Amino acid sequence: MSSSTDAARAAADVFLLQPGLSVIADAIKEARRIFQRMESYVIYRIAETIRVLFFIVLSILIFNFYPITAVMIVLLALLNDAPILAIAYDNVREMKEPAKWNLERVMVLSLLLGFVGVISSFVIFYIGDVVLSLPTGELQSFIFLKLAVAGHLTIFVTRVPDNLWRRPYPGRVLFWSAVMTKVLATLVVVFGVFVTPVGWKLAGMIWAYALIWMFIADQVKVVFLRRYAIWSGDEIWLTPPVIMPAPTLISL
Repeated sequence: MSSSTDAARAAADVFLLQPGLSVIADAIKEARRIFQRMESYVIYRIAETIRVLFFIVLSILIFNFYPITAVMIVLLALLNDAPILAIAYDNVREMKEPAKWNLERVMVLSLLLGFVGVISSFVIFYIGDVVLSLPTGELQSFIFLKLAVAGHLTIFVTRVPDNLWRRPYPGRVLFWSAVMTKVLATLVVVFGVFVTPVGWKLAGMIWAYALIWMFIADQVKVVFLRRYAIWSGDEIWLTPPVIMPAPTLISL
């Protein structure tokens, strides 16, 4: 305890710096917050990797077409950094039970969201190539903006086990970092910074398309998690959430 003697502290593995045992409860709660943010990150990272890599590889193998350039790949990686780091400041549910990994649920959900993203990417590829008949440079920029916007929207899908518009709402740092990086990607494509410009009309089309598919992916997630919870008896995903606030930048 905090009032123990120096000799007792030296012999102990852990000693408390503040009076009482509340510090232990606070540490457990914070550990559960961290766990949920880690799980959200893992699901997002696997789904995003599947979405981008499978789409690029299949486009090359099947259509002999490079959907994005090397510069665009670098831009995607850079634009993804800020929202990924901001996951550490997200709001999460309060877990009543000890946190533990369920790799089966994580992997299946990641695969589902990833391949939903692959399908949406091929649909926009068809729209840009066949319906709009865009030249190669504009088509690559068209696809790049879709990958950038839809990728950041996926964070909002993976962060909660319920519909994305339900509480807990995204933390301010996560929300604005995702919004600003999507806006930056849009400006890059519209004004042709390192890429072929496409204009505001096509950029707006991409935003509307990505938002529609975000809600489709969210519904796929909710259906899977609810059925998995019933099948496995994982009741934690069926109970109403209690909100645990995000840490402040200072405290972190």
